[in-house]
Amino acid sequence: MSKTIRNRAFTGTALALAVSTVLTACGGGDGASSDAKSAKGSPSAQSSATIKDPLVATFDGGLYVLDGESLKLTKTIDLPGFNRVNPAGDDSHVIVSTDAGFRVLDAAEQNLTDITYEGAKPGHVVRHAGKTVLFTDGTAEVNVFNPADLSGGEKPEGRAYTSTEAHHGVAIELSNGELLSTLGTEEKRTGALVLDTNNKEIKRNEKCPGVHGEAAAQGEAVAVGCEDGVLIYKNGEFTKVDAPDDYGRIGNQAGSDASPILLGDYKTDPDAELERPTRISLIDTETAKLRLVDLGTSYSFRSLGRGPHGEALVLGTDGTLHVIDPETGKAEKKIPVVDKWQEPLDWQQARPTLFVRDHTAYVSEPGKRTLHAVDIESGEKITSVTLPKSTNELSGVAAGH
Repeated sequence: MSKTIRNRAFTGTALALAVSTVLTACGGGDGASSDAKSAKGSPSAQSSATIKDPLVATFDGGLYVLDGESLKLTKTIDLPGFNRVNPAGDDSHVIVSTDAGFRVLDAAEQNLTDITYEGAKPGHVVRHAGKTVLFTDGTAEVNVFNPADLSGGEKPEGRAYTSTEAHHGVAIELSNGELLSTLGTEEKRTGALVLDTNNKEIKRNEKCPGVHGEAAAQGEAVAVGCEDGVLIYKNGEFTKVDAPDDYGRIGNQAGSDASPILLGDYKTDPDAELERPTRISLIDTETAKLRLVDLGTSYSFRSLGRGPHGEALVLGTDGTLHVIDPETGKAEKKIPVVDKWQEPLDWQQARPTLFVRDHTAYVSEPGKRTLHAVDIESGEKITSVTLPKSTNELSGVAAGH
């Protein structure tokens, strides 16, 4: 197992968008809003009005809250440490992973709430079928809630489950109430199990070494990544899709309700300190077939997304957003967005990051302290903004209602 994978197994990774990970136990802070000086005197940082479809970007020492349409910086929030951000599942909130656990940010109102899920190494945040699922790696605790219940300002009542052993895991609740959760220990991850609504185990498959990440496709086919392919759960049954290589790791995936085909990364060198792959994987959950596509450029785990019609989106180190037809694997368009870049060795270091919402792709460019909004269908850059500091992670609320 590579050093990078070992690090992710112990400290956690995630995606976004899919995809995924956890943070180091450093920093902390009370999340107090900063004054205008911390935003270098920018008046935009003083706004306290409710904003629509906000974005949230992390920087070293806090969070930026931005208007989703204008990209105007509306609030700077102090929060020391390495923090991660994911949509909470509604049109107001964002889940912030801190060194002490998950915290809920009301991004529309631009303030951290008192809602917390404490625990070491908060990891993956998954939204599916109207439910949000948090997996805390350090405690193996899974928390499920309806994101609509966050608006009350109190911790939502919801389902809880604790895995047998702590590990860097992920869980997802299906529309019928079944809960799929990964299996593993801190040293080894092996597969997944499925629980009924009473948390009783009904299915298990341990033929998924190094299980990491998840995505859901059209027809509620759910897949988790393995070091030798993917494991699909659909209609009550597990199906293993083998990679064409003995070691063919798919650790980060992006799904769409508009497509039965999942987008995944693809790595083949178990000994690499950091492999910079140029191929992506497209997994058809209806046929259980896997296709590899060479983009001609590398990418990172923060590069994968899906468009409004199921398009597969990959932000390449060539600075281009590749828009791919998942059925054919062909690039429909290539949209220049940022300068050429290289993925840093440390997964916690900043790199251009993709966040997709509806018809807009938001792309950060840390080297220039900029953030761009791109119309996926026209390929045009809608707007760009320069921020006081370089950002790291980028996310936002779910699509407005």
